[in-house]
Amino acid sequence: MARKPFIAGNWKMNLTHLEGIKLVQETAYKLTKAETDKVDVAVIPAFTALRSIQTLIDGDRLPLSLGAQDVAIEDSGAFTGAVSAEMLAALDVRWVLAGHSERREIFGDTDADVNAKVKQILKYGMNPILCVGETLDQREAGETDTVLSHQVTKGLAGISHDDMARVVIAYEPVWAIGTGKTATPEDANTGCATIRATIAQLFNEDVGDAIIIQYGGSVKPGNVAELMAQPDIDGALVGGASLSADDFAALVAAS
Repeated sequence: MARKPFIAGNWKMNLTHLEGIKLVQETAYKLTKAETDKVDVAVIPAFTALRSIQTLIDGDRLPLSLGAQDVAIEDSGAFTGAVSAEMLAALDVRWVLAGHSERREIFGDTDADVNAKVKQILKYGMNPILCVGETLDQREAGETDTVLSHQVTKGLAGISHDDMARVVIAYEPVWAIGTGKTATPEDANTGCATIRATIAQLFNEDVGDAIIIQYGGSVKPGNVAELMAQPDIDGALVGGASLSADDFAALVAAS
C-alpha cells in the first residue's frame, strides 16, 4: 500500500513564539510545492507558540500542519500547568504527541497515561502520534520487540478500528534521541516492522498496512533518504534538525 510520507518537527522546549514565527516563515519559503504535495509536513512547537504559529499558518496558507507536544488526561479542572485537548483543538492543532520518551522517562508518564492521552486526542477530533521505543538496556537485553509490542498494545487499548485511520506511530529508540547515535536503517526498519505486525495482530492486516510509522532518533538531512527507503518507515519525527530552516527543508526534500 502506498503511504504518504509524514515529516514532523518536534521543537521540544526551544524557541520563543517570535523565534518560532521566524523559523516557520524561513522553512515555508524553502519548501517547494512539489515537495509539500509529496510529503505531509508538521511543526510541533511549545505551547506558548501555538497561537502565533497557528495564525501564521492559517493567514499565509502555509503547507504545514500544527502539532502539540503533550496533552492533559482530564477534560478540565484544577490541574495547574496542564493543557487540555479542548484547548488544543480550539487552536486548530491537528497532531498531538503521546508517550514521547522524554515524557515517559522524565515526567513519569505510564502506559495507562499514554493510552488516556491518545483517547483524549481522538475525542477532540485531533490525531495522535503515539511514540514508542526501547532503552539501551532493553535493546542490549534483546527485549526490543517485546517492549515495542507492549507499548503499542497498551497505548492503543480501547481504540476502534475506525479511529486507527487517524493514528500515527513514531518509533523512537530512546538510546538514539539527542545522542547523535542513529539506528542503522535496517535496525530502524526492523523496529517499525515489529510495530506494523503488532498493529495487524491487534486490528487487521489492512490497518497494519495503512498505518503511518515514523522513525525518530537523530534524523538529519544526511541520513533521512536512506531511512525513508526502508519499506516500513513512512516518515520521521525530527528533533534538533527541525530547529534549522535549512536542515528541516533539506530533510523534507530528501524524504
